[in-house]
Amino acid sequence: MRYLALATDYDGTVAHDGILDEKTLTALDRFRASGRKLIMVTGRELDDLFATCPHIDRFDRIVAENGALVYDPATKNVRLLTEPPPAKFIDRLKKEGVPLSVGRSIVATVEPHEHAVLAAIRDLGLEWHVIFNKGSVMALPSGVTKATGLVPTLADLAIPLEQVVGVGDAENDHAFLTLCGCAVAVANALPAVKERADLVTAGARGFGVTELIDRILADDLVGLGRAPG
Repeated sequence: MRYLALATDYDGTVAHDGILDEKTLTALDRFRASGRKLIMVTGRELDDLFATCPHIDRFDRIVAENGALVYDPATKNVRLLTEPPPAKFIDRLKKEGVPLSVGRSIVATVEPHEHAVLAAIRDLGLEWHVIFNKGSVMALPSGVTKATGLVPTLADLAIPLEQVVGVGDAENDHAFLTLCGCAVAVANALPAVKERADLVTAGARGFGVTELIDRILADDLVGLGRAPG
């Protein structure tokens, strides 16, 4: 096999409005049955994902909070890859009335509250950065991206980056897609994501991921990406 794993974003890619449909679930099962590994790479907080997605056990690993942690569904182990958010940061944003969702590391809100988040980071002297995802705003320690979460995950699974297919749809997917042997954008992806992809699916969201899985199982995406032949 040229490609040993599929790393997929969740919302807007494999899921639609937080839901995995039956056809997509069947495709995911066929993919894993081929002996390949399935990795979810999401900006969602882990507890939110537990509440939203009852199908986590279909994945070999979950990279959550935009790269801040890795979860192993088989062992239930959570590996935090970075630091938790400073209390003073959370307190300031709450006092300013910024709507927040706080994870183990990630601090999330929505546009246009990025201005308040950036001002707080500056005024408090924090080494944090802001990442966008189609209207969502995520604050994380500097350097933390989906890529920094995917790298140790693949090392744990003993899978080279060049033998991974990555698929996504939004701004925060750029970081991990550029690492993968083949980068794929679903049909509903942002234009900037499509421009940098090796392949753009004809279908949107789960239909696109199902289409991609069918192609991987048929011919390992021969002629695409940089995986060794």
